[in-house]
Amino acid sequence: MRVAQLLTATVAVLAGLTGLTTPATAQTTPADTAQTRPIEVRRNHPDTRVPVVVRKSGEALIDLNASAPGTDWAKAGAESAVVSISVDNRYVADLVVSGAQPLHRQLALGRLTTGVHQLRLHFAAERSAATSRSIVLDTLRVSTYAKGSPEYLVLRYAPVVYGRNIAALGNPYQNATTDTPLIAWHDSAPATTPGHTKLTYSVVWSNEDGGTNTPALMARWGRTTDIEWIYSVEVDQNGDRVAGSDTYQAPDHQTLHFTGRYENDHALLQTCTSNNNMCDTVDDPMRFFLSYLPTLPADQAREYLMDANPWTYEIMAKEMLREGKIEAPSATTPATPEVSDQRNYLYAVLKKTTQPANAGSSWVGVSLGVRLVTGETVYLSNHVDPTWSLQRDDPAATTVELPAGTTAEDIAEVTAHRVVVGTDTGATVHVTEIKRGFLLGQNYLPQESFLTWNGDVTLNSTTTSAVLWHR
Repeated sequence: MRVAQLLTATVAVLAGLTGLTTPATAQTTPADTAQTRPIEVRRNHPDTRVPVVVRKSGEALIDLNASAPGTDWAKAGAESAVVSISVDNRYVADLVVSGAQPLHRQLALGRLTTGVHQLRLHFAAERSAATSRSIVLDTLRVSTYAKGSPEYLVLRYAPVVYGRNIAALGNPYQNATTDTPLIAWHDSAPATTPGHTKLTYSVVWSNEDGGTNTPALMARWGRTTDIEWIYSVEVDQNGDRVAGSDTYQAPDHQTLHFTGRYENDHALLQTCTSNNNMCDTVDDPMRFFLSYLPTLPADQAREYLMDANPWTYEIMAKEMLREGKIEAPSATTPATPEVSDQRNYLYAVLKKTTQPANAGSSWVGVSLGVRLVTGETVYLSNHVDPTWSLQRDDPAATTVELPAGTTAEDIAEVTAHRVVVGTDTGATVHVTEIKRGFLLGQNYLPQESFLTWNGDVTLNSTTTSAVLWHR
């Protein structure tokens, strides 16, 4: 007879906002307890039931480390195992787990009232790879943020995202194997009305089966994950939703007013396009309720949160491999625009200012160049396609494809190149920073950043390229 392992989790109430930039974990108090022994959720076994003690009502998060022995996101038919999480028999969320290496994950549980609740963990066999047998969860902790705290406000309006079930792209559980939601965050800014706040929620998916082609993603965005804002809402000085203010990113990147259902104050959305846009009607059996508590530090690229969760790069690369989106290795791969093994790239973030600012069909961008110590070839981030240059002036991530086996020590020089799209507008570009630069290791995880630079290099119609960094 199987004995369920139990956990009594208590509440952590924070007095102030901590500006989290990594997966958020509540601050501990002397009363907090955590389950450090592994909990195994097994196929064809009774669900694991875990009592949770809530000392003060609020919005709850669950932190845990999760692994699924025998699964591999790179292997078709063995991609993942899924655990479905319920509270008091209320279905809350699915967690897609891949690989034997434990990964820290944080999910939302919604509103929990004071008292004892029961967490139920179910091995979702119909959503899991046929070869998967168990999911191991450890260091499991439930934390609740009480009304009146900044965290509560963010979590109160966080949307629930139902999975994608486009028939042409797979079965109703397709997000268990492709374009799965990985991490999420929120942005908070003053609204037009004094005293009001605008909250915007964003998600990182493992890939996108539609939208921007993958070589352009690598050049223009420095990744093949998909990052999208999905929902926005205005709240008044009392923390209440301004009626009719909430919007979502709909198909074709339209911004539409939300007219769907709420669960308490959580808008219910569904991924309904191949490039992860939302609809406000839901009918998919999978449900994702990520934690939106993290936020971006000022003056950082959106990829910063991927850097803070380095396992997202591994999932990104493995999905590209499994879906056959990686070109065959050869001596000429750096010269072709197709995406090669993602360990062949320099991943960099560039900061620049364009004067006058880019607008319209003609614009001036920047590509990043790399020269190795072994020769004079300059490898360009845009693969000589002007439209793949960096157009935006926000801190912008890009990649430069290099010969297989290139190491940090092989890089001699990094350059910036002014690129004209359409008619030259005469714009001047000031390049002022490389915020980070790293390669992926053999395990597809980011290695330590070895490339940073600060200065002010001016690119114009006369000076079209300049050295930013050299060994």
